[in-house]
Amino acid sequence: MAALQIPGAVTQPSWWACLKEDVACVLARDPAARSRFEVWTIYPGVQAVALHRMAHALWARGWRYLPRWLSFMARGFTNVDIHPGARIGRRFFIDHGAGVVIGETAEIGDDVTLYHGVTLGGTTWRPGKRHPTLGNGVVVGAGAKILGAITVGERARVAANSVVIDDVPDAATVVGIPGRVVVRQAPASTSKAGRDINLDHHLIPDPVGKAIGCLLDRISDLEHELKLIKGLAAKDGAVESVCHTCDDTCSQPTFSLSPRPTNGA
Repeated sequence: MAALQIPGAVTQPSWWACLKEDVACVLARDPAARSRFEVWTIYPGVQAVALHRMAHALWARGWRYLPRWLSFMARGFTNVDIHPGARIGRRFFIDHGAGVVIGETAEIGDDVTLYHGVTLGGTTWRPGKRHPTLGNGVVVGAGAKILGAITVGERARVAANSVVIDDVPDAATVVGIPGRVVVRQAPASTSKAGRDINLDHHLIPDPVGKAIGCLLDRISDLEHELKLIKGLAAKDGAVESVCHTCDDTCSQPTFSLSPRPTNGA
């Protein structure tokens, strides 16, 4: 099988070795998994990835119709649509599996977790790189859409139902439509195989609620200043606003100001 060319990713072992790792990672990340037999037989994400690895091996050898047919059959059997051209690293886990779509030029690193309804889609009809690249240890919440030839950095977390259209830094948590970075994690510790995965993608702040709170604080400040002007309030009666010490960028619409490629490459 062709090696996955993602920085930091390890060259792929055999199909059987990858499949055994995929099963083991399900047992490690899903408390509902009771046994290897259960994971082998009734986990659609595992079955979809196993069939994809077969289809991708054929695709890498120049076959076209047969791997597409395998992908088509896998989609009907598992409700997971993975193009055979997509490159997937080791210990890849699709939790529940339903409605996941992974495009042809998508690249996925090692130890990545996707929940149901995730789309790794393209934004152009031009040939070439047009789907996302996910670094090692990325977690993508249910219903999230990651679109275009962008890169999601290692250990990043994408909150459920977010729409990501710009590059995501390493160890960041992304929320919203369009996605914005709201949390930066601490540097990764060097544990066994480097596989510390933060699955707490639900523990995220509310950027909209925070922005509204800041606006209410500013309105309170303005009302107090107006009362001072009218002589209706004492100067020492002001309440310190949290906005005075906040270092967040509530007004910044997106988290990446760098220009995006427009040629689909």
